[in-house]
Amino acid sequence: MTTHLEPVTFGERALRIEDVLALANRQAPTQLQGDAAYRQRIAKGAQFLDSLLDKEGVIYGVTTGYGDSCVVAVPLQHVEALPRHLYTFHGCGLGKLLDAQATRAVLAARLQSLCHGVSGVRVELLERLQAFLEHDVLPLIPEEGSVGASGDLTPLSYVAATLSGEREVMFRGERRTAADVHRELNWEPLVLRPKEALALMNGTAVMTGLACLAFARADYLLRLATRITAMNVVALQGNPEHFDERLFAAKPHPGQMQVAAWLRKDLAIDAPTAPLHRLQDRYSLRCAPHVLGVLADSLNWLRSFIEIELNSANDNPIIDAEEERVLHGGHFYGGHIAFAMDSLKTLVANVADLLDRQLALLVDVRYNHGLPSNLSGAPAERAMINHGFKAVQIGTSAWTAEALKNTMPASVFSRSTECHNQDKVSMGTIAARDAIRVLELTEQVAAATLLAANQGVWLRAQAEDARPLPQALAAMHEELAKDFPPVIEDRALEGELRLCLQRIAEQHWRLHA
Repeated sequence: MTTHLEPVTFGERALRIEDVLALANRQAPTQLQGDAAYRQRIAKGAQFLDSLLDKEGVIYGVTTGYGDSCVVAVPLQHVEALPRHLYTFHGCGLGKLLDAQATRAVLAARLQSLCHGVSGVRVELLERLQAFLEHDVLPLIPEEGSVGASGDLTPLSYVAATLSGEREVMFRGERRTAADVHRELNWEPLVLRPKEALALMNGTAVMTGLACLAFARADYLLRLATRITAMNVVALQGNPEHFDERLFAAKPHPGQMQVAAWLRKDLAIDAPTAPLHRLQDRYSLRCAPHVLGVLADSLNWLRSFIEIELNSANDNPIIDAEEERVLHGGHFYGGHIAFAMDSLKTLVANVADLLDRQLALLVDVRYNHGLPSNLSGAPAERAMINHGFKAVQIGTSAWTAEALKNTMPASVFSRSTECHNQDKVSMGTIAARDAIRVLELTEQVAAATLLAANQGVWLRAQAEDARPLPQALAAMHEELAKDFPPVIEDRALEGELRLCLQRIAEQHWRLHA
């Protein structure tokens, strides 16, 4: 991936998924919009809240308890203590910690939301969040414990607490107390003012940050699966007529037309080909554009859902300082992200299933049109003791099954919680975590199928009547050969699979740009 040269500016400018990805990968600096008018608008929200407190106004989460405790009045002498209580009692997250990339995405998503200026927070809070990103001070956030409304309360409590100098962070590769890191950087921990802990926690930043990462991975996986399919068409001596431009003009879904065009380019098809003895390939080749095209067509609306959420004020209440109103609503509800991630994991799992079926064809002498059993490259006198990609194909079946199992929608499992105040919740964070897991599994399937396809292409090239590879596939085959030599004698392939996964994570190969 290329370095994001321009700083990512938090303020009134809308961010794109690519901005979040650049920050998550430490490929761009950050800055906060600095003009006086913007900073004055941010400050006005906090000043309006102060004026309401002076008038003893009733504001949810400021002069009341939280959730169903909103009917409990908080005396003015206790208002200052309320934010710390909020992040303290929510310090009950469990499960694995979010990794560094995900944590940066979460910080970026929360900062962008608060920069709308309708959350009642100080400029100083925005500056400290931006400084966390700039100095890579990463709160240690357990990934479990959010129902996705009221936002991501429990995981985001770890952001609020670490800004206040409590709990732990990852800093310069070491697990440290937030207090120690504040001292090292000569920062004073923030003392969160009324509404600030609620503004930090009562939003959709965890699910949205994860959704940005999931989208980027799915977009690359689509292109990689198309390239793998092209390689398998060569390895299996498939019929390229299945991707004819005129054919797809008859059913013009843009996504499947795009995938078919990529396949034509990879296979260097610019004219009708000579008829083959086999008119129709099995569906995992013939219908690849139709499977992958659904994902391709879905990326536009997935981007829209994610980026609108990313660029929204998604906490409660909304502070309208211009009109001097406090608007109580439900913008913390992560329904759009939940639906997007539930949909994405189904789309991605179908990619795993497609590639798994292609690999099954490659290793089976009944269907691979003359390739050796299990793609073994062993000479005839040693073929009986070599098993090539047999175990890799078994593993791929397992990864595919697990990916498909995880497509159960999280959003349909709404549970009434918090004394039935939160009686309908989105489960968007669970959906996003599921989507990341399905992507991990599908990338494993892609890594295995890519190595097998490359082996199949190499085996096909050994034939006396072998045709030269099209340019794009020849370049890919040559590059893969540097790290993944042909499997002749059996060898353990775990290390090579892990290296291939690393290449996928880095988006190492430039595909269909």
